[in-house]
Amino acid sequence: MFTNSVKCCEYFLGIDGGGSKCKAIVMNENNDILGVGISGPGNPIHGFEQAIYSITESAKLALKDAKLEAIQLSDLNAGIGLAGINLPVLLQQMQAWQHPFKQVFLAHDIFIACLGAHHCNNGAVIILGTGSCGFSCIDDEEFVIGGHGFPQGDKGSGAWFGLQATKDVLLSLDGLVQPSLLSRLILTQLDCTDATSLAEKVACKDATFYAQLANFVFDAAEQGDQRAQCIVNEGAEYINNMTRILLTKKPKRISMLGGLSPRLKPKLDKEIQSLLSEPLSEPAVGAVLFARQALIKQ
Repeated sequence: MFTNSVKCCEYFLGIDGGGSKCKAIVMNENNDILGVGISGPGNPIHGFEQAIYSITESAKLALKDAKLEAIQLSDLNAGIGLAGINLPVLLQQMQAWQHPFKQVFLAHDIFIACLGAHHCNNGAVIILGTGSCGFSCIDDEEFVIGGHGFPQGDKGSGAWFGLQATKDVLLSLDGLVQPSLLSRLILTQLDCTDATSLAEKVACKDATFYAQLANFVFDAAEQGDQRAQCIVNEGAEYINNMTRILLTKKPKRISMLGGLSPRLKPKLDKEIQSLLSEPLSEPAVGAVLFARQALIKQ
């Protein structure tokens, strides 16, 4: 739960660093969000230098938004939740960072999302953004399903939907399946006319690039495109099964969050939808709660 066991006029920074963007919030001792800052990708798996730049830049923007001209980064206790630091090599790299903050408390992004969603260490979350992951924390015992990264994992994520759409369009351009509305939407978006130009356009692209195509799959599916509907149904069934596994852990609450969740949630089984609770707070707030808890334990 929220705690006010902090000094008067002490400020906290909460960072939610994902594959597409890094969001920072500044909060005061009364749990008010004073300012928000958003910068580029904050997942160190896509580059350590990019991640630390995004963290620092989003923090500066949040302070500016809060109009706290007298406060420096070195005055802030920072809770930082990052995608990718479940990998030991990336965690070690982040721990060795000579950061500009007063203190840093690192956690993986799914943990801060869960803490923000439930305000306690007893809940579960399904994350549907650039990547996908299921997570539960029951009395400090953590369980993770998925989250293996793109393209080998992250099924049901924005990146996965974009990749499936691209594959389908290439099949249609090769004459192996019939062209569809999905084909037209993707080709128009990427300004391509044939398989060669499309293959060249998507070569070596990352998860963020593919995630930007995900909404076209849902747009086409909702307009009756059968091939897009098959992709949506496959992704939804994966998330249905992920949720069922999380429910076996008997969390007090389970929530779904992430940029793709508003589009995929209505496609899930009705039984699953009925069990989902709205998150109490966003992941960046969870990062602040994590920092507060860590300070109390010091």
